[in-house]
Amino acid sequence: MTDVTTAPARRGESHARGWRGLGWGFVVKLVLMGIVNALGIAVALSAWQAESWIVLGASLVLLAIADAVYFSRRALPLKYLLPGLVFLAVFQVFVLGYTAYVAFTNYGTGHAGSMEQAVDAALIQDERRDPDSPSYPLAVVEQDGELGFAIVDEDGVVRAGTADQPLEAVAGARTGGSSAPETVPGWTVVPRADILTDPDLQERVASLRVPVSDEAEDGSLRTREGTTGAVYTSGLEWDAAARTFTDTETGVVYAASDDGRFVAEDGSALPTGWYVNVGFDNFVRAVTDQSLAGPLLQVAAWTFAFAILTVLTSFGLGLLFALIYNDSRVRGRKVLRTLMILPYAFPAFMSALLWRGMLNSEFGVVNDLLFLGADIAWLGDPLLAKAAVLWVNLWLSYPYWFLVCTGALQALPSDTLEAATIDGAGRWRRFRSIILPQLLVSTAPLAISSFAFNFNNFTIIYMLTEGGPAFLGNSGLGETDILISAIYRISGVAGGSADYGLASALSIVVFIVIGVISALAFRQTRKLEEFQ
Repeated sequence: MTDVTTAPARRGESHARGWRGLGWGFVVKLVLMGIVNALGIAVALSAWQAESWIVLGASLVLLAIADAVYFSRRALPLKYLLPGLVFLAVFQVFVLGYTAYVAFTNYGTGHAGSMEQAVDAALIQDERRDPDSPSYPLAVVEQDGELGFAIVDEDGVVRAGTADQPLEAVAGARTGGSSAPETVPGWTVVPRADILTDPDLQERVASLRVPVSDEAEDGSLRTREGTTGAVYTSGLEWDAAARTFTDTETGVVYAASDDGRFVAEDGSALPTGWYVNVGFDNFVRAVTDQSLAGPLLQVAAWTFAFAILTVLTSFGLGLLFALIYNDSRVRGRKVLRTLMILPYAFPAFMSALLWRGMLNSEFGVVNDLLFLGADIAWLGDPLLAKAAVLWVNLWLSYPYWFLVCTGALQALPSDTLEAATIDGAGRWRRFRSIILPQLLVSTAPLAISSFAFNFNNFTIIYMLTEGGPAFLGNSGLGETDILISAIYRISGVAGGSADYGLASALSIVVFIVIGVISALAFRQTRKLEEFQ
């Protein structure tokens, strides 16, 4: 019979053993999950403030799943799979889904925000000096690395603000009479001499606008020379109920349209708009816009030709060298193989830049040494530029196939070749009927992946030719552009007008094309297994 007096002590010992059994692993897990929860809550709060409900919901769901998995003893496999699944969802699924979403909008230059942001931008862009505004004594101030203005208003009160912070009264400021503020608590007054001697600072001061209040209609404070400022108000009046702008000088009314613009009856529109859902308009525009459809069709044809020719030529040359250096009669095969794969060891973008200089029509070594100084525009003529791209990409990619084919040749069963030789099969017959079919069994999947890679080989195109020479017209595309570089140009990342909606639509098309071709090609490669 158990002594009741020892029961509490035994229970205490059991609890102590339980806590000791948790060990440092539990403590580390608790700390790590605390960090994960803190980051997740921070993301959720940021999404709440930005009113990004999808991000808010996704972050809360992922956080709840992480807590359930790592504080449960039953979900052992998920403890290892969850990080990879989360990264897959965030960096693959979400990116693909967001690209698909943007493809059905007019998101781009002039349509980069909401309607409310477009209204504020239109009011700002049409600002003119208010004729009733006095000239205020002004000082350029700085706070946390951000420039602002400090003025003395009509009542002698010092008010300060930045581009994101409207003017507010500052207590304890010193003005020194009717001049500009000399000291502003919480701010650093930028010396006038610094503004006069720094052109960049002068430009920043001249372009700075500080809102007078939270209402955009009240205008903003601006300056030209940095010593006096005046209020600038917009020449447009916004009617929120009717969703129209009225030009106070001309009386022209701009009404909100379904395609995210403010349009007048004569067809003119304000430069600022907002993004809206446009359905399949981007996909339709890619094939119907006269200035874009023709160049895009040529770019698509060249993309297929470039990817196919690159795979065929690099595979053929790599296989040829593999066959040659696989012959035991060739001396110094190890040294020669090392020399053959040197192009593969250099970064592709550096090699492309090197060839770009070598193919220069004025001072390139190719013209000087191989063509006796002839002025051959390798990168300026459409056909020569395409030939140059294919040649440079062949130089870069054949070592890969040389290595792959060398390994595949050495793995072929020798008894089959010996039997064919005994039966009287010649070199060509053995290659065509035995070596090549068995070689394709292992290399065909790699050829498919190589096709997909070269279909999107942005590096060689951009570094060697930048897509040029340009097509005639204003499409902004070039003769050697492939679809991925065309998407890069249309997206406006390199500068100029951006059309993210159209670029996303083309990205979806490229994704579908590569997916379909890869699926069909992988199905066909199964037939090659019959040769094994």
